[in-house]
Amino acid sequence: MAKDFETMEDSNRSANPSIHDVSNPARRQYLQTATWLALFGSFHPLSVMGAQGENEANKTSRLNFQGLPPSTEDAVQVPAGYTFNILAAWGEPVGISGQMPAFRTDASNTAQEQAVQMGRHHDGLAFFSLNASSSHGVIMTNHEYTDDGLLHTDGMQNWSAEKVKKSQNAHGLSAYEARLDHKGWQMVRPSRYARRITLDTVFAVGGPAAGHPMMQTAADPSGRWIKGTLNNCASSKTPWGTYLSGEENWSFYFAAGEAPSPHHKRWGLRAKSFYQWESHDERFDASKHPNEPNRFGWIVEVDPMDPNSTPVKRTAIGRGAHEGAWVTESGDGRAVVYSGEDARFEYIYKFISRDKIAPGGAAANRELLDHGTLYVARFDADGTGKWLPMVHGHGPLTPANGFADQGEVLIKARQASDALGATKMDRPEWLTIDKETGWVYCTLTNNSNRGQDKFPDVDAANPRANNTMGQIIRWKDENAFAADTFVWNHLLLAGDPANERAQAKGNIQGDFFGCPDGLSMGPGGLLWIETDVHSSQLNQGEFKRIGNNQMLVCDPATAEVKRFLTGPNMCEITGLSFTPDGTTLFINIQHPGESPSDRGDPKNPGHYSVWPASTPGARPRSATVAIRKKDGGVIGL
Repeated sequence: MAKDFETMEDSNRSANPSIHDVSNPARRQYLQTATWLALFGSFHPLSVMGAQGENEANKTSRLNFQGLPPSTEDAVQVPAGYTFNILAAWGEPVGISGQMPAFRTDASNTAQEQAVQMGRHHDGLAFFSLNASSSHGVIMTNHEYTDDGLLHTDGMQNWSAEKVKKSQNAHGLSAYEARLDHKGWQMVRPSRYARRITLDTVFAVGGPAAGHPMMQTAADPSGRWIKGTLNNCASSKTPWGTYLSGEENWSFYFAAGEAPSPHHKRWGLRAKSFYQWESHDERFDASKHPNEPNRFGWIVEVDPMDPNSTPVKRTAIGRGAHEGAWVTESGDGRAVVYSGEDARFEYIYKFISRDKIAPGGAAANRELLDHGTLYVARFDADGTGKWLPMVHGHGPLTPANGFADQGEVLIKARQASDALGATKMDRPEWLTIDKETGWVYCTLTNNSNRGQDKFPDVDAANPRANNTMGQIIRWKDENAFAADTFVWNHLLLAGDPANERAQAKGNIQGDFFGCPDGLSMGPGGLLWIETDVHSSQLNQGEFKRIGNNQMLVCDPATAEVKRFLTGPNMCEITGLSFTPDGTTLFINIQHPGESPSDRGDPKNPGHYSVWPASTPGARPRSATVAIRKKDGGVIGL
């Protein structure tokens, strides 16, 4: 998920033209017309190339539940035959022994108490099983951001060091133990697995950027130890049992002064930050500490089974506004990691480890993600693509062009991708990997600037101007994820068929939706999709019939879509993790009651939503929802 902040993104976009831009206006118009005839004429989402190279649209439906209608109710709703319970809401103590302060409904908990409670605005999560029956495990959850109008009793008035510290402590990650009983899933407290990771937690730096001059600060002259992580968005579980989390919109936390450097400007830093932490925490003043921003924007790795372990920022995967990272195994046993930058006109990446995944879990793969090759994607108009190696000395990645070594290539991954001519995408967010078919799916949430004046034009992979609705793209790498070439197509383009504007209609077969964000391959090869229509757009304009944000299920073999869940008012649906047996699905309800300003109103905290409470005026709280079938069966099937 990306906070809206769309006007803040404009200054950090690449200045070079898209490789798909067509200089001849007549040729460009021809391509746009041809694209739309294909999309809304005889085009079927899978007709370009099905999972096995053929159209499979006529298969019998495998979505064995009754789809829901759109909703504007301040509630979570699931299909008949399903049930859910709520656990681990914001402010609940995670279960550290001797440190379990209760949540205060007036938001008067201190910064110190917040440091051992669930943070605000749950995002990505993952379940790590502790038994064979999938009824007991550890859940790790990201806390993406705060709306300080609801975090504090009086909002952002009387801003202070205590409020800054509480805001910082409401970010980061949480680990807690959970067990299924006759009442549903419950937190286990106290627990030896319980942990909070905040901006005071020390992270090691791994990979080529460790110790680099651009990573060194007055507080850390070595460039090898970083305090904290922030704006953590999507997450995943590695084959060796660790947790990967992406640091997304970190740039909005830094103030760069009146004259940002070209490097800071390319990464979206502005004169003042959105959060104003720099007023009481000097390290967020990049005009005084210019290397501090370089220490954020990485994929972080955490061992959920060891609360005393040191988390690591994996610089070999590259720096960005990372939504998250997802891992599979190549045919020869190496780790293949896909990631994207959730920002308009940014890029999709692939990392292949040098070494093979070793048996023995986290301890045996402690440095696996520190050595390997990073690539950035170019999507060509003929349905093929190329992974471009981001290797120092390759092509334009030389000292003459501002890349002194491999560490600098990774720290300046956006600039390196610009130089290589990669395809600028419409906000690539979550990815998921179908290991059976080899397809990799990615949500491109939206991009209202696409095709507008002074912005990149439409191209084959991003075919809609003023793209308010988003799409899901997919590709298949040659040679079991390891090759540098791939084929690609669109699974679907989101939208409401009742919209007047053609480019907001979409081509969905089944229940319509907008702004796909969360994504996961579930049991039986079904694709689970979560949406993130911003609160300023919900139930207005082209989104009027879509209702609150929701979760849907798609059968990739037929492209059929059904709406499985609808969320409370002004929330985003995010986080996606199944128990190993497929009988529980954990998701997160993020920022219920978010105001269009993203700040929240401390005088009327329940104005837009009171979820998960039912009391009028209650302060809304992000929380995890555990969904089960009443008969105990596999979710979705």
